[in-house]
Amino acid sequence: MSHLFELQGLGLSFGAHAALQDIHLRVTRGERLALIGANGCGKSSLLRVMHGLLPPTSGALRRDLSLRQAMLFQRPHMLRTQAWRHVALGLWLSGQPWGVARERAWQALARVGLQGVAQQPAQTLSGGQQQRLALARAWALEPEVLFLDEPTASLDPHAKREVESLVQDFAQGTNPDRPVTLIFSSHNLGQVKRLATRVVYLEGGRILADLPTESFFQGPLERTHPQAHLFVKGETV
Repeated sequence: MSHLFELQGLGLSFGAHAALQDIHLRVTRGERLALIGANGCGKSSLLRVMHGLLPPTSGALRRDLSLRQAMLFQRPHMLRTQAWRHVALGLWLSGQPWGVARERAWQALARVGLQGVAQQPAQTLSGGQQQRLALARAWALEPEVLFLDEPTASLDPHAKREVESLVQDFAQGTNPDRPVTLIFSSHNLGQVKRLATRVVYLEGGRILADLPTESFFQGPLERTHPQAHLFVKGETV
């Protein structure tokens, strides 16, 4: 199988602080990869490096630059414009004619159940609505790889369920032969169990465990990966 991403000995430093150290990771099309670990372990940094937002300071990163990618943040930035324009502008900036972008934006809003607030300023929407709007913008771009950085961390339980359901649906893609590759960080282990096919545990900027989801949660983690076991049990923060 060809790899969409291949990281070899990758490192990322901010001055004297090493955010990532000696990262070796391969990601294949259609995988749903969850990054877990305590705050400051390097999850967000790894997402940003893989997406191309941050250049690594050492090692090698190989990725297909032709891939269509989209990224959702924990608190998405909302433009000072109507919700439908917020989506349409992203499409227009990607090269689509304005008429096509506008039509696609309305389809995307309907897809996430926001057609009723399409004319409202994006910044006035609730937290859950804003995250769904960010998902609509990503879905409209038809990404092959979707990055999510704690996409439901700041939402109430109802909004969490709505967004998670949409993410799960989007990951199926529109073509069964080319499923969307999902790479996300989360502190919600239940969410990881529901969404991920593979779990990577980071600590101190290093990968200390990389296992299929079932093996991570059902296998002998205490014996094979004791640090990850302590995190899952809640004994590290």
